[in-house]
Amino acid sequence: MFTNYQVIIPVIIAFVISAVLGPIVIPILKRIKAGQMVRDDGPKTHLGKTGTPTMGGLFILGSILITTLLYVKDYPKIIPVLFTVLGFGLIGFLDDYIKVVLKRSMGLRAWQKMLGQIIVTAVLAYYLVNILEIPLTMKIPFQSGQFIDFGFLNIPILFIVVIGTVNGTNFTDGLDGLLGSVTVLVATFFAVVSIGTEAGITPVACAVVGALLGFLLFNVHPASVFMGDTGSLALGGFVAAGAYSTQMQLFIPIVGLVYLIEVLSVMIQVGYFKLSGGKRVFKMAPIHHHFELCGWKETKVVAVFSIITAILCVIALLGI
Repeated sequence: MFTNYQVIIPVIIAFVISAVLGPIVIPILKRIKAGQMVRDDGPKTHLGKTGTPTMGGLFILGSILITTLLYVKDYPKIIPVLFTVLGFGLIGFLDDYIKVVLKRSMGLRAWQKMLGQIIVTAVLAYYLVNILEIPLTMKIPFQSGQFIDFGFLNIPILFIVVIGTVNGTNFTDGLDGLLGSVTVLVATFFAVVSIGTEAGITPVACAVVGALLGFLLFNVHPASVFMGDTGSLALGGFVAAGAYSTQMQLFIPIVGLVYLIEVLSVMIQVGYFKLSGGKRVFKMAPIHHHFELCGWKETKVVAVFSIITAILCVIALLGI
């Protein structure tokens, strides 16, 4: 049963905490010189963003954590979702800290980042299967009550889905307000699904909605802070864990189509560049930069991607 306690209150609490933490955290990030480095080969309009504080994902994580802890006792199914958010957020924080504070441009090495992601995903899989006993079967979109079970492949598929989703959100974080605007809609979708199916993760989904709304106060164009990998990896963790907690894995390509397109654009660009000896499919990847170089304003790209996500979330709701 839908109640203000599990839906409205966590949105408000997380929003207030995020909005309050912004003016506290941003000056600290400036003080430690946690400024964003901007690619020289990117859109020229982005050069003015050099030095803008990053790691703003810290107050997204803080507001989600504080809010969700208020509900853990009554909603134990939020534990793996919260763990996944914090686990991937920690990986992102370490990467950000090494790059922007310690000034080591590589950040975490690729194998270190992948190892961390595998460990967090393994813990999520163990908790879902052995503690909560949530089936890894997947609801088939637009097939009422129908599920698909891949048997022994369910675990390998889980690793692919989770790590793929996390990296998809990471690639999406490249414009002021883009990832936050898209993901607040996806989080709303999972909140609605959780309410309708009584999946038990409503408070954490609503906390993500509130946290992102508060963060967007500081991240919409022109952004005064970026979320960095701290936030983008954590949000990917939420989307993946939320999908598995509601058995909505096959809905990720629908509601998260923007994430998928961003990843595919990078893969296509890199692959074609190597095969063709230096030619490119897009003017720049990820694809949001391609549209910028085609003449779209940053705010237009964000608006269009957000509108597309909103429409897809409605379509996905029809497919439940």
